[in-house]
Amino acid sequence: MEYSILIVDDDVSITESVEEYLQILNYNVITAPNAEQALKILNKFKADVILTDIMMNEMDGLELTKQIKEKDPTTAVMVMTGYSAEYSYENAIQAGANDFIFKPFRFEELDLRIKRVLKESKMLRERNRMLKEMEQLAITDALTKLYNSRYFFSQIKAEIERFERYERPLSLLILDIDFFKDYNDKWGHLEGDKVLMNIGIIIHECIRKMDTAYRYGGEEFAILLPETDLKKACLVGNRIRKTIGKTRFRPKKDADVSITISAGATTFIKEEDFHVFIKRCDMALYKSKEAGRNKLTAFNSD
Repeated sequence: MEYSILIVDDDVSITESVEEYLQILNYNVITAPNAEQALKILNKFKADVILTDIMMNEMDGLELTKQIKEKDPTTAVMVMTGYSAEYSYENAIQAGANDFIFKPFRFEELDLRIKRVLKESKMLRERNRMLKEMEQLAITDALTKLYNSRYFFSQIKAEIERFERYERPLSLLILDIDFFKDYNDKWGHLEGDKVLMNIGIIIHECIRKMDTAYRYGGEEFAILLPETDLKKACLVGNRIRKTIGKTRFRPKKDADVSITISAGATTFIKEEDFHVFIKRCDMALYKSKEAGRNKLTAFNSD
């Protein structure tokens, strides 16, 4: 694998000699004469290692290191300096550098240090990837790939805080599969799981990126719609309801089955408790059930 290195130094002799040596070792090397130019390059060029001098005009190497690390903590930065009395290893590490090397250095030593920071950077990226996957698993329903109910209660509080701050509309939909127990009893839970998975896909395809959908209960789903009034929430809810109603399921080769959902919709009222918000939407859902199912009922602030 070819690694990319960005050298940042205003000393042309240093830059050219280091660049030539690293190219011999099959590194992809780009150079920059100052920190400002380096930051522009990094907007388009993905460097595995940034090798920067400390003493430069305008922005120094430590400030450059801080800005690089703020943008991507996994990017490896090596700081080099010939001014050992003015800067220490501690200064570089506090700025976020992965390593610190004094000029003049032997090229062999530089190569060994680059390989070490590349290895450490790779391990850090892998660790961060695994942590993100674990975090995602903790908030995702394994069957439908929607968010789970625990995350729903966390997010509804966050969305209400945003509502209180900006006073923008916030709506909620709660959906429930009609006669889902009967479907499971007749066709089995594996076929029921297929229904849940398909509904998860349909909901995801019918909402915007800013909306969030959750498996709220066994066969219940909730959707938070920020920046959405009650009328628009009903349009979304009915689009989901009609799409599900048109979907055909084949639990057996000779069986062609459809299912329906009932839905409730409401919009948040300023300063109300989130439990009241959810309860009002639940009440709207049960009104749809009482009215014969396969319907959407909307409750406003009254």
